[in-house]
Amino acid sequence: MPSVSIWREMINDTFKFMRNKIYRLLRNRDLLLILSILLGLLWGEGARWTGPTVIPVLAVVMTLATMGVSGNVFLSPRAMLGPALAGLAMNYGVLGGVIFGLNTLLIREEALRAGFVIMTAVPPAVAVIPFTVLLGGDGTFSLIATIGCYLGALIITPLITLEFLGTGFVDRVKLITIMVELILVPLMLSRILRRIGMARRIEPVKGAITNWSFFLVTYTIVGLNQATFLNQPLSLLRVAVIALATTFFLGFVIEGMSRILRLDSRKITSLVLLGTQKNTGLAAGLALALFSDKTALPATVSTIFSLVYFIWLSLKRRWAHNPDAVP
Repeated sequence: MPSVSIWREMINDTFKFMRNKIYRLLRNRDLLLILSILLGLLWGEGARWTGPTVIPVLAVVMTLATMGVSGNVFLSPRAMLGPALAGLAMNYGVLGGVIFGLNTLLIREEALRAGFVIMTAVPPAVAVIPFTVLLGGDGTFSLIATIGCYLGALIITPLITLEFLGTGFVDRVKLITIMVELILVPLMLSRILRRIGMARRIEPVKGAITNWSFFLVTYTIVGLNQATFLNQPLSLLRVAVIALATTFFLGFVIEGMSRILRLDSRKITSLVLLGTQKNTGLAAGLALALFSDKTALPATVSTIFSLVYFIWLSLKRRWAHNPDAVP
């Protein structure tokens, strides 16, 4: 019969195992997104309290996302020009053009139309950079392209928003203020954190903070629109069609065209992500701050489709490297 000390050691090992399992689950991005949607559908009242935190939380996410960008990237403007222009062309020209065109053709409700205009106006998702690395793409290209898009967004986002929604619907000063809070200030803070050495200390918890921040943002938007999701799901059908077209279908077209042009496979991965991923968190924050709860719905639905699309890309890459894994 095992001694007391052995039993104690077995119990401690079991607790340690369970604790590590729970810890990993609570840091899992996919699980947190699902939980945020379920919580928003089941208990939407709490979103009224979390609503005012969306902009500050997104500013934290942007700071963390740009914290890993070395200042050396900015030292050679000529080397940045090609990837930056490619990023602008893919994210604003291709993806933004498709979103805007489908919005014009399919959406009739003004709140949802405004939401898609904001989606058109925002830069690519910050997740493009880590997603590129995970999918074996050209990380340097995606990094420079994304930075170029964010610097360009300081001008492009207000221009698109004001041009197509009008100064009568959008407070120009408020819009510019939010853009400064969500792009310019995080960029500056990330430089400061790197300079004082805080970036290295924050790095181990950066992923967890980012995942929980998106949990809060997604919960807030779903919770604020709980009645629409539960009582009028068919009203979101056209929104879902646009989200599907701008991820799976557009990604397929970009990949096909890139292969016809015989581009490098790593570059193709970067172009596909830049051409299918908008910063839906930023779009949702702008929609909530400038318009209404419903205006944030396109960003929320697109977030769900973007996640599913990334999972599909991951599976496709795994199957390409290991055909025997195909079920």
